[in-house]
Amino acid sequence: MTNQLLAKIEKRYSSLSKGHKKIADYITKNYDKAAFMTAAKLGNKVGVSESTVVRFATELGYDGYPELQKNLQEVVKNRLTSVQRMEVAGANVSGGDILERSFASDIETIKATREQTSREAFNASVEAINKARHIYVLGVRSSASLASFAAFYLNFVYDHVTLIEPTGTGESFEQAFRINSEDVCIAISFPRYSKQTINMLQFISDRGATVISITDSENSPIANFATHLLLARSNMVSFVDSLVAPLSLINALIAAAAKGRSEEVYNNLNILENIWDEYQIYQTHEDE
Repeated sequence: MTNQLLAKIEKRYSSLSKGHKKIADYITKNYDKAAFMTAAKLGNKVGVSESTVVRFATELGYDGYPELQKNLQEVVKNRLTSVQRMEVAGANVSGGDILERSFASDIETIKATREQTSREAFNASVEAINKARHIYVLGVRSSASLASFAAFYLNFVYDHVTLIEPTGTGESFEQAFRINSEDVCIAISFPRYSKQTINMLQFISDRGATVISITDSENSPIANFATHLLLARSNMVSFVDSLVAPLSLINALIAAAAKGRSEEVYNNLNILENIWDEYQIYQTHEDE
């Protein structure tokens, strides 16, 4: 997938001023470094003023440099290898308090996700989940933990929940071959996007199921399959992406869905508590 920023640079390069071409050349060749530079630092690096960098952003059609930088960071998340991510992260946090930076970054991503989440898409997703004959949850690699979390708690509310766990070439298709237009698939994918998830969603979409895509951008490949699209920010702190904002969104989705079935959830949990007590699933005060 060609990123919009790089495509814009390529399209307009011949008409750019000399200063703007310097910026374009540096970004194209060093996008991993440029993505985390301020306008002033980028200008200093290529030998132009901060205002020239800002004008470069508007020349490409962005509202300002922050919007350009956000788009550039999408390039980084989608294209960098794990080794390159580690190198970029090392340069960005050198000499700083990594703990403080990580917490501050997570706070900002949660705030940004709260502000950008479409209430219409969120409410439509809740309604689709509650109407579904069967709920499938799909997420592999870095998103597998989010999918597992979602499926674990949805099982407390609904009778028919399947976590698609692709452990072999065809097993994921076998787990979902009964899916149809009465069903919902909650698909989760964050950079680097897994081809396995995309292939599964093509299969699921062809069978008419409702797809709730939870991802980081409208440019994400799984956004194309979404009946309802829920966006959550993910920030790169090291060679991994922080997924606290997607987890918060999934928490809210499960809580909202369960609210419509509060009596059923209450009864299910009562039954489970009795089972947990009988088979000593959890540590109790008596065991201490």
